[in-house]
Amino acid sequence: MVGHGEPRAIGHGIASKDVGVDCSHRVSGKTVDEVLKKATEHARKDHNIKRVTKDYLDSWRKKIHDE
Repeated sequence: MVGHGEPRAIGHGIASKDVGVDCSHRVSGKTVDEVLKKATEHARKDHNIKRVTKDYLDSWRKKIHDE
């Protein structure tokens, strides 16, 4: 438990279903860039997305939330 006045650790996350994909996978990380990197790896490996474009990254970035 975080005591009074101590900073709270905040991470970021996104689930495949957050971007309209029928998949239960979710990624999280300490930074938005870390989340995007993990999401890119998952998209390539498990969804056969050969090229993750700037448009993908921009739309994913909008769906990332604090955890």
